[in-house]
Amino acid sequence: MSEIYAPNYVIDLHSHTNRSDGNDDPAEFLRNASSVGMSIVAITDHDVFPPEFVEVGGVSVRTCDYAKSLGLSVLLGIEVSCDTNVDDVHVVGFGCDWGSSCISWLPSDVESSKVISYRQVVERLRSNGFDVSWAELTDGVGRSDSSVQKKHIFELLAAKGYAENWQAAKIMVRDNPEYDVKRRKPDPVDIVRAIHDAGGIAILAHPYLIDETVTLEGKQVARDEYIKRLINAGLDGIEAVYTYDKTSYKGAQKPSEIAKEVIDRYGKMLKIISGGSDYHADHKKGTKNPRRIGDAGVDVEYFHNNKFLSSLIQN
Repeated sequence: MSEIYAPNYVIDLHSHTNRSDGNDDPAEFLRNASSVGMSIVAITDHDVFPPEFVEVGGVSVRTCDYAKSLGLSVLLGIEVSCDTNVDDVHVVGFGCDWGSSCISWLPSDVESSKVISYRQVVERLRSNGFDVSWAELTDGVGRSDSSVQKKHIFELLAAKGYAENWQAAKIMVRDNPEYDVKRRKPDPVDIVRAIHDAGGIAILAHPYLIDETVTLEGKQVARDEYIKRLINAGLDGIEAVYTYDKTSYKGAQKPSEIAKEVIDRYGKMLKIISGGSDYHADHKKGTKNPRRIGDAGVDVEYFHNNKFLSSLIQN
């Protein structure tokens, strides 16, 4: 069980399980959320569809029903990694028909591109003297090739002493052109449309993890212009309250300052101002000051008064 603490928010719309790069299984995540008094949580694993069922005591139980038995509501979503040329462009989708042909292609398409590029990253690290191997990411921990996430590489580097923690390892790899293997990722505009076509809503996660200046269609543009392109394409929401102080954020603003700036800039342009911790249960791997469920999120009144968010609650 995770530590007992008083969360900052009882609604957290961004969390991960071991179905991608988190460390709780889905049922465990829900129990941990319940234990600290959460009201509504989201499962938004990377590039995989959410679990309709969880296993509890050897029995398969509908995820929403299990959450309800714990006094919770759960939103089932996905966090899609987008844009080959810009780091940390992630679009969260909720309320989709996951069987729709508009979006059903996504997991297998992402899976193939991940395995190819992540193997190349590991091989480049090895060729430069880093004692890491693909087998340590897979066979050594019972993980399939397709289940490897880039964060697993960062965690391995940190575990072997090449970086202070996974965040530092991420920056080390990201900022070295030799290790910057470009994985083929979808255009976020296409993902926003796919989510809409599948009946869902699309929210830009952690917008200020995107660099202040990025490359768009071969030109250098400001982050604000990049975000407004997504808004013009129909983006529904943006994550304002986020745990920037516990991630690889490279800027100097405090999380509260970012939240205010995001709301001031985009609040009137979008239907939803979201928030979430990006919880991964990193405390299980000894991460100092890990992100906790409810460290970031949205206010109860705002959630229930926002018809787009409140409509996502399943009975």
